[in-house]
Amino acid sequence: MTRLFNDPAAFADEALEGFTAAHRRWVRPVTGGVVRATATPAGQVAVVIGGGSGHYPAFSGLVGRGLAHGAAVGNVFASPSARQIHSVATAAHAGGGVLLMYGNYAGDVLHFGQAAERLAADGIEARTFAVADDISSAGPEESAKRRGIAGDLPVFKAAAAAAEQGLPLEEVLRVAERAGARTRSFGIAFSGCTLPGADHPLFTVPEARMAVGLGIHGEPGIGEEALPTADEAARLLVETLLKELPEDVADPAGQRAAVILNGLGSVKYEELFVVYRRVAALLGDAGVEIVDPEVGELVTSFDMAGISLTLTWLDDRLEELWRAPADTPAYRKGALDAAEPDLDRAPVTAAAQDTAVPAAPVVPAAPVVPAASDASRRAAGTVLAALDAVARVVDAHADELGRIDAVAGDGDHGIGMRRGSTAAHRAAADAHGLGAGAGTVLTRAADAWADKAGGTSGALWGTILRSLGTALGDRDAPDAARVAEGVTEASAAVRGLGGAEVGDKTMVDVLVPFADALAAATGEGLPLADAWDRAATTATAAAAGTADLLPRRGRARPHAEKSLGTPDAGAHSLALITRAVHGALLDHH
Repeated sequence: MTRLFNDPAAFADEALEGFTAAHRRWVRPVTGGVVRATATPAGQVAVVIGGGSGHYPAFSGLVGRGLAHGAAVGNVFASPSARQIHSVATAAHAGGGVLLMYGNYAGDVLHFGQAAERLAADGIEARTFAVADDISSAGPEESAKRRGIAGDLPVFKAAAAAAEQGLPLEEVLRVAERAGARTRSFGIAFSGCTLPGADHPLFTVPEARMAVGLGIHGEPGIGEEALPTADEAARLLVETLLKELPEDVADPAGQRAAVILNGLGSVKYEELFVVYRRVAALLGDAGVEIVDPEVGELVTSFDMAGISLTLTWLDDRLEELWRAPADTPAYRKGALDAAEPDLDRAPVTAAAQDTAVPAAPVVPAAPVVPAASDASRRAAGTVLAALDAVARVVDAHADELGRIDAVAGDGDHGIGMRRGSTAAHRAAADAHGLGAGAGTVLTRAADAWADKAGGTSGALWGTILRSLGTALGDRDAPDAARVAEGVTEASAAVRGLGGAEVGDKTMVDVLVPFADALAAATGEGLPLADAWDRAATTATAAAAGTADLLPRRGRARPHAEKSLGTPDAGAHSLALITRAVHGALLDHH
């Protein structure tokens, strides 16, 4: 388990702070993550990677020459926010555009996609690529739905090495696509991982058993088998991967492959070597030539006791890129010339400080908010009270939400919701204190929630609050009909952003009926508090109903049967929130 931490909610931020302090030769901190401390040639494509904390050396440990130009780092097992990714990408950009790369998880897809849109709006050409190498999470016919696990490394490296060669953005993207299409991974585990502050692992494995086909966010495996010997584990890994070859590889005999035997957190290196000796022999028996194998911890999951095997089937071009040198805090290969410091951003030395002309102190500008009517400012007080109620109900149920989420997911929903709702309330209070109207209070809260929570829930709740804020505005006192209109717009925006519909076992199963019930009640002329009460009752029933659904989206999808009988965590938290907001409306009507 994770034993050394302060505030669990601050774990990811403090870990990143310590990492940058220990590795200043390679990286420097920026808002949202790290970028190279060395200079990037002008015009070179910047490869920016990222994902949640808890996977070191992915993602920050892979920043350096020959690999990533920057890494955006989110909360524990949660994607970084679009604002964090945008910040890192802007700092890493050297004039050649940006390729954003990440594992194929819903939150990462949402946030990296939004970041790419923001970069484009800034005039920076950007592309995205999601690694989807885990063959246990979807069949070959649905390979686009697969998770990204340890195959991140060879795909990231191929693209980054191509960028180092000066290729333009579209060609770097094609290299990533080629490497991704030829990469497959499969994993097993003997125990789950325990998040900072938790007193039990996200999943357990019965004595003398192992979980088969697991993810890297504490998700349970798709099945269980008897505990193997090291040689039996090697055979399972190799034979499973050899059953699915890339479309243009008819037979493994005579093929070359980059091979990664990855430890997930608490399997000792000596154990990995015992397994690898048999992996190498089995691949040799199949006629596979192993190229520059890697054995060690490369994409981890806190203290999970497990291993995964990755094969990237190489052609001449991919082999060249796989063998190319790299120099990062956690991954080094070959030899590079001496690094040039990034002089544009290098810290001022003591000698320079002695001779420099003292600069006038910089006084930060006071934050400002748009002008608002008195009626909207009064409504902002009700909004603030509602957000306070949201933060309190989430905090009270955070452990329960994590437990529900861990049944078939990664167990981080409570942590993310607590971080997001707390940050949203704080931002709303600051804006309200400056005299902001209801719309601005909500949009400031939206940005804070998305930024601090990350993950899928962060993106979706940021969208919900922003939609409400846009509908309410800062000019008029919002009436019941306008609030209902905002909720309806939020429902449409969430479905458009995440792609989920009713029946997929997501928060949409609550949001849609809640929005419909609120619109119907306000259409009948009910006051807002009464209309909200009716809609919240509908939301509670809808959330309970998700227990009977099989998930068709998100991290729970590969473990669909395990979630039967348990409501969706996002749906449940939304229902709790709708009821808590009703209490605030009663107090401020």
